[in-house]
Amino acid sequence: MSLQVFNPSSGFSTEVAAEPGGQHLNACFACGACSGACPVSQAIPAYDPRKIIHMIRLGMEERLLSSDLLWYCSGCRSCVPVCPQNVGFADIMMVLRKLALRKGGYITEAQLVDKGKAAQVQSDLCVSCLTCVRVCPWSIPKIDQNSGKATIDVTACRACGICAGECPARAIVLNQSEDARLLATCGA
Repeated sequence: MSLQVFNPSSGFSTEVAAEPGGQHLNACFACGACSGACPVSQAIPAYDPRKIIHMIRLGMEERLLSSDLLWYCSGCRSCVPVCPQNVGFADIMMVLRKLALRKGGYITEAQLVDKGKAAQVQSDLCVSCLTCVRVCPWSIPKIDQNSGKATIDVTACRACGICAGECPARAIVLNQSEDARLLATCGA
């Protein structure tokens, strides 16, 4: 048996709690209601909201911010109404994602696209029809003022696939994510 050693980041929990969306982190008392309500947790046992909160508190910054688990959250917010402490786990996941992008070295925008966690417009195929702009429930696709072509802010994209599915020119690409693949095979 070997022990794994990690270097805790003593200020990581404070950093997460200081970000908008992370302010209720320390209200969590690990009841597990979020984990019980999470559909991703049910299909992918390695993804457990309660454990992720615990890892934040332990200062496991590098392990969390470099983990694919960070990108498994579907953003369905099933965890939010069941939490007796109003922790807002889905918001904490967004904080972790933003930190992973902002701090650098953990993930790049190109890697998000490769992992299937963001859609990307192939500008040479875009016909500027505005379909993606109209169908996105979060108003993420925009028309670039210089090129007149659609663009997608990959840091804001929720990878729902609506724009890719509706684009008549097939100019928007969304790769299948690992968690979507796991979810698709869990019932087979």
